[in-house]
Amino acid sequence: MRPRTTPWTTPWAIGGTALGRAVAAVAALLAAAALLIAVGPAGAGPAHTATGHRWITDDRGRALVLTGLNTASSAKSRPDGLPWIQEADVRREADQLGSDFVRLLIQWRNVEPSPGVYDDGYLAGIAERVRWYGARGFHVMLDLHQDVYGPAVKGNGAPAWATETDGLPVAGRDPWELTYIEPGTVRAFDHFWGTRRASRDLRAHYAAAWAHVAARFADDPAVLGYDLMNEPFGGSVQGPAFEAGPLAALYRQTIAAVRAVDHDSWIFVEPEAVSANWGLPSGLPYLADPRGAGEAARIAYAPHLYPLPMDLGGGYTADTGRWVDRTLASWREQTERTARRLGAPVLIGEYGLDATLPGALDYVTAVRALADAMGAGTAYWSNDPGSWAPWDRSLHPTPLLPVLDRPQPRAIAGDPVAYGWDEPHRTLTVSWRPKPGVRGDTEVYLPARFFPRGAAVTGAEAGEWEADSRILHVTSPHAGTGTVTVRIRPRAGAGAD
Repeated sequence: MRPRTTPWTTPWAIGGTALGRAVAAVAALLAAAALLIAVGPAGAGPAHTATGHRWITDDRGRALVLTGLNTASSAKSRPDGLPWIQEADVRREADQLGSDFVRLLIQWRNVEPSPGVYDDGYLAGIAERVRWYGARGFHVMLDLHQDVYGPAVKGNGAPAWATETDGLPVAGRDPWELTYIEPGTVRAFDHFWGTRRASRDLRAHYAAAWAHVAARFADDPAVLGYDLMNEPFGGSVQGPAFEAGPLAALYRQTIAAVRAVDHDSWIFVEPEAVSANWGLPSGLPYLADPRGAGEAARIAYAPHLYPLPMDLGGGYTADTGRWVDRTLASWREQTERTARRLGAPVLIGEYGLDATLPGALDYVTAVRALADAMGAGTAYWSNDPGSWAPWDRSLHPTPLLPVLDRPQPRAIAGDPVAYGWDEPHRTLTVSWRPKPGVRGDTEVYLPARFFPRGAAVTGAEAGEWEADSRILHVTSPHAGTGTVTVRIRPRAGAGAD
């Protein structure tokens, strides 16, 4: 929940009238969200790994540390539902950021333009972009995106035929999130969720649309999985009642539909955005994965992170910074609690801000450190050129780019214990426990500005160095050898530029 293409200009002044206006604006959303409470376990999830943490894994069993961008906000407003990018832009992202992951937005209105009729030409356009990413070694997560339900109520996502407002009004609001509580928007959500009876079963259509998408991409090696719904909103039903009720029911229905055509891809679920984005509890219950007896579940948890002061256009300094730090701590606690209940690994599906705000780059660094400590992947919002992105509107790098472009593991051949980049000492440390059945080497990305001539490795055997992609392969010992700790530094005489 944040500006998608341009930053808000609302000032943030602790104790001043700007704070009062901001709090008043968001109070309506909080009132709509009702009183949220911490919820306990709701069903048992699958066993965690030896480190007490589940990981998103590739087809060789390696733990993935996914890092990339959202692509793209532009897809929400374009009639064809496709992002602004061309193949050269994917190449730039791989070369300048070392990204290996993308959250690729798709639109229900383009997938299913009329009831039960699917636009395979649109999916061919998506497939072409998936191919561009796959050729550069990216893992692609397809995200069926919505904001404010759909274009018929001043949002994006749902097609007009699936939008039933009963004639209630929808006025554009500033900030745009307040459009969620317009009478027509709430009524459209209520018909979708079944809180009110719609003229057709909209949830069945939604699950079937996902099944059509999944059938198209089930055998595409670049597609890691599917984010079932962006930032769900419950209409007139909010909080745990929504998440444990209509939202969980839709997820179970859609998971079953996807698994009928795609047995192996990861399925990502999000909590209700109002609350979880700000570090409040989620009531999302355990969701079983019907892959089959003895097969590990492939359900991942993909919440978003937008601390409230920054979601209202504030920076990361002084009192606001302290509030944000408290929010980050709460967000981590609540996210890990929900992930344990789900038995799921975590990926931060969105985080970001106007990078020109005071302290913005420090905030991005703090989120990346938080993700490392949690063992979570990240998808920064977004790649659309401008003040939120690593590139300006002329596609020149912004100061955000070097903050995002840093050394890190990409695939770990075992059960990760810890990893982190110590910039002052120019040392990337990665620890893991070798596991039976895991194939392949550990791969780490080393940016040229820190590792201009490659790296020196201690603690394991350095393997192949791919100069073009700047990927170092580290040979893993056999399982049963205990914890492996690898330290990677610039090759002697080759310090940072």
